[in-house]
Amino acid sequence: MFYPVQDDNSTVPLPAMPKKLGPSLTAPPSQSSWQLPAETITVRIHWFGLCVGYLLVNVLGQPHYRAELNGILTLGAVYALIDTWWSARGQVFLERWPLFISAMEAIFIGLLCHFDQGLDSLFRFYYFLSLIVCAFRNSPLVTFSTLGLHFVSYIALAIVQKDRGGDQIQAFALQLVFMAWVTWASTALATLLKGASRRLFEMNAQLTQNQTLLEKRIDLRTHELQESQALLVQHEKQAAFGLLAAGIAHEVGNPLTAISNLVQLLNRRPLDADMHERLNLIDEQLRRIQRTLRELVDFSRPASNIRTVCNVHGVIDSALNIAKYYKRMKGKMIITTYGPDLPAVSMVRDRVLQVFLNLILNALDATQEGTVIELTTATCDEGIRILIRDEGSGIPAAQHDLLFQPYFTTKETGTGLGLFVCRNILQEAGGRIELVCSTTAGTTFAVTLPGAQSVTA
Repeated sequence: MFYPVQDDNSTVPLPAMPKKLGPSLTAPPSQSSWQLPAETITVRIHWFGLCVGYLLVNVLGQPHYRAELNGILTLGAVYALIDTWWSARGQVFLERWPLFISAMEAIFIGLLCHFDQGLDSLFRFYYFLSLIVCAFRNSPLVTFSTLGLHFVSYIALAIVQKDRGGDQIQAFALQLVFMAWVTWASTALATLLKGASRRLFEMNAQLTQNQTLLEKRIDLRTHELQESQALLVQHEKQAAFGLLAAGIAHEVGNPLTAISNLVQLLNRRPLDADMHERLNLIDEQLRRIQRTLRELVDFSRPASNIRTVCNVHGVIDSALNIAKYYKRMKGKMIITTYGPDLPAVSMVRDRVLQVFLNLILNALDATQEGTVIELTTATCDEGIRILIRDEGSGIPAAQHDLLFQPYFTTKETGTGLGLFVCRNILQEAGGRIELVCSTTAGTTFAVTLPGAQSVTA
């Protein structure tokens, strides 16, 4: 029975190997990703400043406007709570409006100084903290813009203090100079740290990529080594079998030749018809044994790697002639259905013969007495397609992807190299082998060989 099979020309991609890098390992760190660690430090600085402020207002100092100062600090505490909540969510509060934050801080610090001791207030050092934090959170342009806002805040404070009769020109000038110096120094330091962090990140990403590439190459080399080892084991087994077969043929062939010569000599003598018939039967059986030995020697001789144009039906018939002596052949029938006008195939005949013999022996191992094995040939777009179908119990679906891997076998005494070697032989010949289907009703393998014209082209 012929089972039609659709051609599958799709290629199977290699498994992937390497681990996919996340977004944080494929692109330089963004301004937002830099702000998240800086935001954590900022939140702590805010709370530190608020605690120090409450301590100055309520414990260490005796300001005239204690209620106003506590109210301003409470507004700052509310802002710090909101900022802390956003930071806990992995976000930056008012991230898109950094100058708005700077303006609020300038007003906040100016009011604290105004209600405390004016230009001499210890809260004036909050300007420095604000500028340092801004330098690490934002770009240099935003930092220097914040410096301008703090200048405006401090100048406004100085104007108000002058109206009150204050004259502190020297302290005022030094404060402005120190604010500018802190801005320049913190901006330079932040730029240096950001650049170092970016370079470190790029080096880490490159190291990760090189590690992934190295793992890929190791996996590839390991796979190639396993394949080479499997082929070497198979060739060694075939060479050992060839030596054994050649030795048996030599030791058995010579006595058989002598016996055959004696039988022919006896047959030439004038004997009765019954004796001649028996001698002819003996001679026929001796010739059969000699023919079997020749087939064994032909199969075990060193394989030639020279491509020749062959008839695929002749190669299949040779494989069947060898397989008929297999012990599992008893009680089974092999049916061949050859398609007409098949093109010739350019192949290394001995190696393709090994493929068909291995598939036929596998089918014999998978079937019981009274079953049928079918071999069908037909033309296809790629050349010739050969189907080998048996009526065995099938191969579990979970093992389909492992069939052509080295050392995988479903037999108790198998080596797991047969189908693996078949696949490599056919790939070198420009063909392929595939499992068409495998159920409890049987298994079908398909071998595709290119025509001689497609190979030479």
